[in-house]
Amino acid sequence: KTPAHPPSLQLTEKCKNLQSDLNSLSNRTKRQKEDDYLQIITDIQNCPWKRQAEEYENFRAKLTSCCDAIQNFVVSQNNTPVGTNMSYEVESKRTIPIGENIFHMLPASQPFVEYPYNQCAVVGNGGILNNSLCGTEIDKFDFVFRCNIPPTNGNVSQDVGSKTNLVTINPSIIMLKYQNLKKKAEFLQDIATYGDAFLLLPAFSYRANTGPSLKVYHTLRESKARQKVLFFHPKYLKQLGLFWRTKGVDAYRLSTGLMIASVAVEMCENVKLYGFWPFSKTVENTPVSHHYYDNKLPKRGFHKMPKEYSQFLHLHMKGIIKLQFGKCET
Repeated sequence: KTPAHPPSLQLTEKCKNLQSDLNSLSNRTKRQKEDDYLQIITDIQNCPWKRQAEEYENFRAKLTSCCDAIQNFVVSQNNTPVGTNMSYEVESKRTIPIGENIFHMLPASQPFVEYPYNQCAVVGNGGILNNSLCGTEIDKFDFVFRCNIPPTNGNVSQDVGSKTNLVTINPSIIMLKYQNLKKKAEFLQDIATYGDAFLLLPAFSYRANTGPSLKVYHTLRESKARQKVLFFHPKYLKQLGLFWRTKGVDAYRLSTGLMIASVAVEMCENVKLYGFWPFSKTVENTPVSHHYYDNKLPKRGFHKMPKEYSQFLHLHMKGIIKLQFGKCET
């Protein structure tokens, strides 16, 4: 006697119900437990992933109509003429006048010449990358985004890859790790590993970010470094924050990972995420460090990590982006 539902059909049903399982978990008022998330992720991993072109186009169209990364995500001479009074992203009452000096630091227009890119990888810094052996896979992508100048050389490259086309720098790293570029040689040595990648800084998110960000630009110019400096457009980040708020991400500020993943969806035809993992252990219960290179935790309450991560899970289940959860097939 054959079972009423073959396993594959049961799986399809189960996979269909995962969206609502995730919704009810995200909407729970009590603190969500890691274990509940990990259970859902285990189920998601068992469901086959397939890119859904129509879902992708719809989501990209929504992002484009709110934010238009292609035209707006970096400050360019095109979108910011001399004489503009630019408002800061977070301290929006404060403005900065764009004079000739800043104007000349900007690219003429959006600098991504091969747009749209076919295959893009957004590499987060989660400890889940340790021993993942994802490096070879990541290095095959047409365009690789990274966040907050993470280490990619030496032994870690077999897990995280070494190819980098764009990497973000949080100005606090410039202030703390490089002592506002008093440790210039160390800084230049660290970024040399990124080849001719773009370095992207949120120079106009807070007033305190502007000085260190412009200093990075000048330091690179003086030392004739290969990397080009770009600045996040504060208006783009503001619009993007509002976009994600309508989806329930009500954080004080989006994480860089969510910003970059959003940019990638507009710039690329296929987006895969690696190293995004806000939990303290794997689905197999192995402890995971916060970053693959250290275990420093972010400021509490600053980003809404599980909230953001459920967004990624939804996009994954809808076939819009693909999340790499654990080890890569080698």
